Amino acid sequence: QVQLVESGGGLAQAGGSLRLSCEVSGRTSSIYVMGWFRQAPGKEREFVAAIFWSGIITNYADSVKGRFTISRNNAKNMVYLQMNSLKPEDTAHYYCAADISSTVVPGRQAYNYNYWGQGTQVTVSS
Repeated sequence: QVQLVESGGGLAQAGGSLRLSCEVSGRTSSIYVMGWFRQAPGKEREFVAAIFWSGIITNYADSVKGRFTISRNNAKNMVYLQMNSLKPEDTAHYYCAADISSTVVPGRQAYNYNYWGQGTQVTVSS
């Protein structure tokens, strides 16, 4: 089992920044990929970014590429999402997720991920 707890959400102005954190616990040795997803009201959950738990390869949604950065600190069992140049359309509930299946590319599909946190709300005002 893997447990995930997100933090760092809140209210930001357009053009501002926020950093989300995901605390990972449990069987971290089983993790291959960590990802961030988001879901806005009335919309489906969408991929934001992903990173290998034990590597440097990352994957980003086109909508956040160049603005968001995913990173991890294995020593602290933490995953981060640095969000810069925020836009109102970034407003959503953000979720951290863990994929324990071997893969060659950090996946974009929510169904690939086995464990999810409760999420943290990000609201960007214009």
